[in-house]
Amino acid sequence: MAKFSIIKQHIYQKIESGEWPENHPVSSENALAEQFSVSRMTARRALQELADEGLVIRTQGAGTFVAPIKSQTSFMAIRNIADEIRSRGHDYRAKVHHMRTQDASSQVAEALSLTPGDEVLHSTIVHYDNDIPVQLEERYVNPNLVPDYLKQDFTKVTPHEYLCVVTPLTEASHQIEAILPISSVCHLLSIDRHEPCLRIIRRTWSSGGVVSYAILTHPGSRFKLGGHLNFSAS
Repeated sequence: MAKFSIIKQHIYQKIESGEWPENHPVSSENALAEQFSVSRMTARRALQELADEGLVIRTQGAGTFVAPIKSQTSFMAIRNIADEIRSRGHDYRAKVHHMRTQDASSQVAEALSLTPGDEVLHSTIVHYDNDIPVQLEERYVNPNLVPDYLKQDFTKVTPHEYLCVVTPLTEASHQIEAILPISSVCHLLSIDRHEPCLRIIRRTWSSGGVVSYAILTHPGSRFKLGGHLNFSAS
Protein backbone atom coordinates (compact mmCIF):
# COMPACT_ATOMS: atom_id res chain seq x y z
CA MET A 1 0.00 0.00 0.00
CA ALA A 2 1.30 3.46 -0.93
CA LYS A 3 2.35 5.64 1.99
CA PHE A 4 -0.27 8.29 1.33
CA SER A 5 -2.91 5.52 1.34
CA ILE A 6 -1.68 4.36 4.76
CA ILE A 7 -2.19 7.88 6.08
CA LYS A 8 -5.67 8.03 4.58
CA GLN A 9 -6.59 4.67 6.11
CA HIS A 10 -5.36 5.88 9.50
CA ILE A 11 -7.63 8.93 9.30
CA TYR A 12 -10.57 6.88 7.96
CA GLN A 13 -10.31 4.64 11.02
CA LYS A 14 -10.17 7.58 13.42
CA ILE A 15 -13.34 9.03 11.91
CA GLU A 16 -15.24 5.76 11.47
CA SER A 17 -14.54 4.69 15.07
CA GLY A 18 -15.86 7.98 16.40
CA GLU A 19 -12.54 8.88 18.00
CA TRP A 20 -12.47 11.93 15.73
CA PRO A 21 -16.04 13.31 15.58
CA GLU A 22 -17.16 15.98 13.15
CA ASN A 23 -15.20 19.27 13.45
CA HIS A 24 -12.37 17.46 15.27
CA PRO A 25 -8.93 18.78 14.24
CA VAL A 26 -6.93 16.48 11.96
CA SER A 27 -3.17 16.13 12.32
CA SER A 28 -1.19 18.67 10.31
CA GLU A 29 0.91 17.84 7.26
CA ASN A 30 4.08 18.19 9.33
CA ALA A 31 2.76 15.97 12.11
CA LEU A 32 1.63 13.27 9.68
CA ALA A 33 4.92 13.43 7.79
CA GLU A 34 6.80 12.87 11.03
CA GLN A 35 4.42 10.19 12.33
CA PHE A 36 4.58 8.10 9.15
CA SER A 37 8.15 8.96 8.13
CA VAL A 38 7.12 10.42 4.79
CA SER A 39 7.63 13.71 2.97
CA ARG A 40 5.33 16.63 3.61
CA MET A 41 4.21 16.34 -0.02
CA THR A 42 2.98 12.78 0.65
CA ALA A 43 1.08 13.92 3.73
CA ARG A 44 -0.39 16.82 1.76
CA ARG A 45 -1.61 14.44 -0.96
CA ALA A 46 -3.36 12.25 1.64
CA LEU A 47 -5.13 15.24 3.21
CA GLN A 48 -6.07 16.72 -0.15
CA GLU A 49 -7.61 13.46 -1.35
CA LEU A 50 -9.62 13.23 1.87
CA ALA A 51 -10.77 16.80 1.29
CA ASP A 52 -11.73 15.95 -2.31
CA GLU A 53 -13.77 13.03 -0.98
CA GLY A 54 -15.51 15.34 1.48
CA LEU A 55 -14.29 13.67 4.66
CA VAL A 56 -12.29 16.64 5.89
CA ILE A 57 -12.35 20.41 5.44
CA ARG A 58 -9.10 22.31 4.93
CA THR A 59 -9.01 25.99 5.87
CA GLN A 60 -5.93 28.07 5.17
CA GLY A 61 -4.50 29.40 8.40
CA ALA A 62 -6.85 27.33 10.58
CA GLY A 63 -5.94 23.74 9.70
CA THR A 64 -7.81 20.60 8.72
CA PHE A 65 -10.97 19.36 10.45
CA VAL A 66 -13.34 16.40 10.17
CA ALA A 67 -16.25 17.43 7.97
CA PRO A 68 -19.80 17.52 9.38
CA ILE A 69 -21.47 14.18 8.70
CA LYS A 70 -24.07 15.78 6.39
CA SER A 71 -21.36 16.95 4.00
CA GLN A 72 -19.05 13.92 4.08
CA THR A 73 -18.90 12.09 0.77
CA SER A 74 -16.65 9.05 1.24
CA PHE A 75 -17.98 5.50 1.09
CA MET A 76 -18.35 5.63 4.88
CA ALA A 77 -20.61 8.66 4.84
CA ILE A 78 -24.34 9.09 4.49
CA ARG A 79 -25.20 10.51 1.10
CA ASN A 80 -28.28 12.13 -0.38
CA ILE A 81 -29.02 10.64 -3.77
CA ALA A 82 -31.25 13.54 -4.80
CA ASP A 83 -28.46 16.07 -4.20
CA GLU A 84 -25.90 13.89 -5.97
CA ILE A 85 -28.06 13.54 -9.08
CA ARG A 86 -28.97 17.23 -9.19
CA SER A 87 -25.34 18.25 -8.70
CA ARG A 88 -24.63 16.70 -12.12
CA GLY A 89 -27.35 18.83 -13.69
CA HIS A 90 -29.64 15.82 -14.04
CA ASP A 91 -33.32 15.48 -13.17
CA TYR A 92 -34.13 13.54 -10.00
CA ARG A 93 -37.40 11.85 -9.13
CA ALA A 94 -38.55 9.05 -6.88
CA LYS A 95 -41.33 6.49 -7.16
CA VAL A 96 -42.80 5.09 -3.94
CA HIS A 97 -43.89 1.46 -4.33
CA HIS A 98 -44.77 0.54 -0.74
CA MET A 99 -45.33 2.36 2.55
CA ARG A 100 -46.58 0.07 5.27
CA THR A 101 -46.42 -1.18 8.83
CA GLN A 102 -45.30 -4.78 9.33
CA ASP A 103 -43.93 -7.19 11.90
CA ALA A 104 -40.16 -7.26 12.14
CA SER A 105 -38.39 -10.36 10.90
CA SER A 106 -35.50 -11.68 12.97
CA GLN A 107 -33.03 -9.93 10.66
CA VAL A 108 -34.79 -6.57 10.77
CA ALA A 109 -35.40 -6.77 14.50
CA GLU A 110 -31.73 -7.43 15.16
CA ALA A 111 -30.71 -4.54 12.93
CA LEU A 112 -33.06 -2.12 14.72
CA SER A 113 -32.37 -3.51 18.22
CA LEU A 114 -35.98 -4.63 18.53
CA THR A 115 -37.69 -7.96 19.22
CA PRO A 116 -38.88 -10.20 16.34
CA GLY A 117 -42.54 -9.48 15.73
CA ASP A 118 -42.33 -5.87 16.90
CA GLU A 119 -43.96 -3.33 14.62
CA VAL A 120 -41.65 -1.59 12.12
CA LEU A 121 -42.27 0.89 9.33
CA HIS A 122 -41.26 -0.20 5.83
CA SER A 123 -40.83 1.80 2.62
CA THR A 124 -39.82 0.69 -0.88
CA ILE A 125 -38.65 3.51 -3.15
CA VAL A 126 -36.90 3.63 -6.52
CA HIS A 127 -34.72 6.68 -7.24
CA TYR A 128 -34.29 7.90 -10.84
CA ASP A 129 -31.57 9.84 -12.64
CA ASN A 130 -33.03 11.38 -15.84
CA ASP A 131 -35.83 8.77 -15.68
CA ILE A 132 -33.34 5.90 -15.38
CA PRO A 133 -33.66 3.88 -12.15
CA VAL A 134 -30.35 3.99 -10.27
CA GLN A 135 -31.24 2.88 -6.76
CA LEU A 136 -33.78 0.61 -5.08
CA GLU A 137 -34.19 1.60 -1.44
CA GLU A 138 -35.75 -0.81 1.04
CA ARG A 139 -35.88 0.96 4.40
CA TYR A 140 -37.09 -0.24 7.79
CA VAL A 141 -37.64 2.41 10.45
CA ASN A 142 -38.05 2.22 14.22
CA PRO A 143 -41.58 3.59 14.93
CA ASN A 144 -40.64 4.42 18.51
CA LEU A 145 -38.23 7.06 17.21
CA VAL A 146 -40.00 8.16 14.02
CA PRO A 147 -43.75 7.57 14.48
CA ASP A 148 -44.82 9.77 11.54
CA TYR A 149 -42.50 8.22 8.95
CA LEU A 150 -45.28 6.72 6.82
CA LYS A 151 -47.14 10.05 6.64
CA GLN A 152 -44.39 11.68 4.56
CA ASP A 153 -44.37 12.28 0.80
CA PHE A 154 -41.06 10.77 -0.28
CA THR A 155 -41.49 12.00 -3.83
CA LYS A 156 -40.74 15.48 -2.46
CA VAL A 157 -38.07 14.68 0.17
CA THR A 158 -35.81 11.65 0.54
CA PRO A 159 -36.19 9.50 3.65
CA HIS A 160 -32.71 10.49 4.77
CA GLU A 161 -33.48 14.22 4.47
CA TYR A 162 -36.59 13.71 6.59
CA LEU A 163 -34.81 11.57 9.19
CA CYS A 164 -32.04 14.14 9.55
CA VAL A 165 -34.64 16.72 10.54
CA VAL A 166 -36.72 14.69 12.99
CA THR A 167 -33.94 12.52 14.48
CA PRO A 168 -30.52 14.07 13.80
CA LEU A 169 -28.19 11.21 12.98
CA THR A 170 -25.14 10.62 15.14
CA GLU A 171 -23.72 7.39 13.69
CA ALA A 172 -23.87 5.12 10.65
CA SER A 173 -22.53 1.73 9.64
CA HIS A 174 -22.20 0.23 6.16
CA GLN A 175 -21.82 -3.20 4.62
CA ILE A 176 -21.04 -3.25 0.90
CA GLU A 177 -21.39 -6.32 -1.32
CA ALA A 178 -21.69 -7.32 -4.97
CA ILE A 179 -24.79 -9.35 -5.83
CA LEU A 180 -26.86 -10.73 -8.69
CA PRO A 181 -30.42 -9.42 -8.33
CA ILE A 182 -33.55 -11.45 -7.74
CA SER A 183 -36.46 -11.09 -10.18
CA SER A 184 -38.37 -8.48 -8.12
CA VAL A 185 -35.29 -6.25 -8.00
CA CYS A 186 -34.75 -6.66 -11.75
CA HIS A 187 -38.33 -5.56 -12.35
CA LEU A 188 -38.10 -2.46 -10.14
CA LEU A 189 -34.73 -1.38 -11.56
CA SER A 190 -35.54 -2.37 -15.16
CA ILE A 191 -32.43 -4.54 -15.48
CA ASP A 192 -31.58 -7.99 -16.74
CA ARG A 193 -31.16 -10.74 -14.16
CA HIS A 194 -27.49 -11.06 -15.15
CA GLU A 195 -26.74 -7.40 -14.36
CA PRO A 196 -24.30 -7.26 -11.40
CA CYS A 197 -25.48 -4.92 -8.63
CA LEU A 198 -23.84 -3.19 -5.71
CA ARG A 199 -25.75 -3.46 -2.45
CA ILE A 200 -25.15 -1.19 0.52
CA ILE A 201 -26.66 -2.23 3.83
CA ARG A 202 -26.82 0.77 6.13
CA ARG A 203 -27.84 1.29 9.74
CA THR A 204 -28.22 4.77 11.21
CA TRP A 205 -28.42 5.92 14.80
CA SER A 206 -29.60 9.02 16.65
CA SER A 207 -29.12 9.78 20.32
CA GLY A 208 -32.24 7.69 21.02
CA GLY A 209 -30.99 4.49 19.39
CA VAL A 210 -31.10 2.76 16.00
CA VAL A 211 -33.29 4.80 13.65
CA SER A 212 -33.29 2.84 10.40
CA TYR A 213 -32.01 -0.17 8.52
CA ALA A 214 -31.77 0.33 4.76
CA ILE A 215 -30.89 -1.98 1.88
CA LEU A 216 -29.77 0.07 -1.13
CA THR A 217 -29.33 -1.75 -4.45
CA HIS A 218 -27.66 -0.12 -7.47
CA PRO A 219 -27.23 -1.54 -11.00
CA GLY A 220 -23.49 -1.90 -11.47
CA SER A 221 -23.54 -0.19 -14.87
CA ARG A 222 -25.25 2.92 -13.44
CA PHE A 223 -23.36 3.52 -10.21
CA LYS A 224 -19.99 4.78 -9.01
CA LEU A 225 -18.86 4.70 -5.38
CA GLY A 226 -16.51 7.22 -3.80
CA GLY A 227 -14.68 10.25 -5.15
CA HIS A 228 -16.69 13.41 -5.61
CA LEU A 229 -20.16 11.97 -5.03
CA ASN A 230 -22.55 13.80 -2.72
CA PHE A 231 -24.89 10.97 -1.95
CA SER A 232 -26.09 11.15 1.62
CA ALA A 233 -29.07 8.92 1.82
CA SER A 234 -31.48 7.42 0.00
